[in-house]
Amino acid sequence: MFKKILVGNRGEIAVRVIRTCQEMGIKTVAVYSEVDANALHVQLADETVKTPSVRGYLDMEFILDAARKTGAEAIHPGYGFLSENPVFAAKCAEAGLVFIGPDARAIELMGDKARARDTMLSAGVPVTPGTDGVIDTPKEALEIARRIGFPVLVKAVAGGGGRGMRLAHNEEELLAGLESARSEAKSSFGNSDVYLEKYLQGCRHVEIQILADQYGQVVYLGERDCSIQRRNQKLIEESPSPAVSRELWQRMGKVAVAAAKAVNYRGAGTLEFLLDQEGQFYFMEMNTRIQVEHPVTEFVSGLDLIREQIRIAAGEPLGYDQSHIRVTGWALECRINAEDPQTFLPSPGQVNFYRSPGGFGVRVDSALYPGYTISPFYDSMIAKLIVQAPSREEAVKRMVRALSEFEIQGVKTTIPFHLRVMAHPDFQAGHFNTSFIQDKLTPLSSAEAHEKKEDQEKEKKNHIVKPAEALGDPPEAEHETAAAKAKEYGDCIAPEIVAVISGALAAMGQAKGENYQILSIHASGRGCSPWKLAGLYERMGRV
Repeated sequence: MFKKILVGNRGEIAVRVIRTCQEMGIKTVAVYSEVDANALHVQLADETVKTPSVRGYLDMEFILDAARKTGAEAIHPGYGFLSENPVFAAKCAEAGLVFIGPDARAIELMGDKARARDTMLSAGVPVTPGTDGVIDTPKEALEIARRIGFPVLVKAVAGGGGRGMRLAHNEEELLAGLESARSEAKSSFGNSDVYLEKYLQGCRHVEIQILADQYGQVVYLGERDCSIQRRNQKLIEESPSPAVSRELWQRMGKVAVAAAKAVNYRGAGTLEFLLDQEGQFYFMEMNTRIQVEHPVTEFVSGLDLIREQIRIAAGEPLGYDQSHIRVTGWALECRINAEDPQTFLPSPGQVNFYRSPGGFGVRVDSALYPGYTISPFYDSMIAKLIVQAPSREEAVKRMVRALSEFEIQGVKTTIPFHLRVMAHPDFQAGHFNTSFIQDKLTPLSSAEAHEKKEDQEKEKKNHIVKPAEALGDPPEAEHETAAAKAKEYGDCIAPEIVAVISGALAAMGQAKGENYQILSIHASGRGCSPWKLAGLYERMGRV
């Protein structure tokens, strides 16, 4: 077994990995950026190494060098960042370090979504209709879309978490989505390649967790239902799925095992499927890493998936087969984001008060604490609230109780949104699909909407910022609404965008013990993603 592991990540997943390592008697090394200097994973690790920039978690050479200098034998990438990068996995092997995950070949085959489709087709796994490989030209995209029919999804081959993905209902939306998906994929993953697949409506998003050792043993665990999504971002997950029978679970599990064996997979992995109303399922993609939603599987299977990842990477056999796998009870997970629960605009800043829920069957995976500053430079997810109960009905009730106890002050969070979902009769009955949020959750009442509009008008009058000297082009838009806002306000910057930028700068200033002031903002016609503003402060005056 390893004696020391470098954790190449941050936030709750870094804390999660460190805690399991502590239980296994393994020393840990944390890497951290300047804005994460006071982060919980830094406090919990045995050793720490500072990254050269806020993008240091993506710096392969820095992370490899940090592992060598600290004597780490293995690197756990968590999720995101370098977790599905085949080049990094190969570099770890070349450096004599163990990458805790599959080898570079498997990541390349399955991490590239377009190649994964081809691989699954060859293995006899059903896939959604779409392209064979990447899209090279807009003309090619139009031809394929006309053949398979609208609506279609433009998807980044290296994508994940809803990034680099656009839904198009017609040719105009397809051409626009093709460009924006490529741009977002390039900035998020360093790879602008995209492919096309048919958008199947009225489906559920169901995934199968597998574990595979290097001796050919592969098992599938309980399925997860991830259908509650907004703009392809998962928000609530549960296991098992209310739409999957034991027979269907076994069929999907056997397909997942066959797919893993087809690429000689090793480690923890997840195969994602679309499940239609007739019970037919279609392969979408495979995630060659630990998933954000892995805790619901841990609750119903009784397995620590991080521990299993480490054991497999260390060369240990699973020690069990499919006959030993049991699914017990029901588990739900809510992703708590630092976002406005109505607009979903990011809300970075300092946490003034923090009270996490507790009680039987309640778990919180988070790196928050009172006084912690939520940075604008990384993902907005700040906590995962997971509950377990004997039945789904009891699990929903427990989640409502836990959400009601959960209190975070200083920033806005999506806790009220999750309470709305839990209260909806269709969700309580298990009747939902990936369109649940846009189809079932009603907008604000007319009175609430009027009040909100009045507040926005006041903000517009008082806080519109006129453009001064250009600061250079802003980053590409991550949210489609940002560009619309910029257009709406013409030569002025929308107050919502100004507020978010101001909050982002204030949060970073708190983290660095400095104060920043906006001197000018250039309206270029493109919206800025507030979570991609790393480096913006460097072009502004310091006071």
